[in-house]
Amino acid sequence: MKYIYELEMKVRDYECDLQGIVNNANYQHYLEHTRHEFLLSTGSGFAKLHAAGVDPVVARISMAFKTPLKSGDVFVSRLGLKKAGIKYVFYQDLFRKSDEKVVVKSVVETVCVVNGRLGDCALFDELFKDYLVE
Repeated sequence: MKYIYELEMKVRDYECDLQGIVNNANYQHYLEHTRHEFLLSTGSGFAKLHAAGVDPVVARISMAFKTPLKSGDVFVSRLGLKKAGIKYVFYQDLFRKSDEKVVVKSVVETVCVVNGRLGDCALFDELFKDYLVE
């Protein structure tokens, strides 16, 4: 996968469970935060999109957990993007920064609700034209 965006983050204490590792649900927060920051980097954001009648939503997430993160770990979230029909498919992988070990491999399928109807999104096509990989 060709990555088109990356974001560095650090694990906070409250994201960990009693085992001392990041609770599985928090990995979805990391992935979502990365997509939000990527969207902002394109000059848009969810408030702007909603005002334009476009509401992107997650349709499906697949996650494979490889190596747990612990409190204080710094990690890098990397993102690739493809279009499949009306879906925008984000390939998002997390890597522990200290050793580049794979933490999570994920595929996030999103769709757009445009003016209240599920459909193709010309606005997303324009925003992402320079980033979509073949």
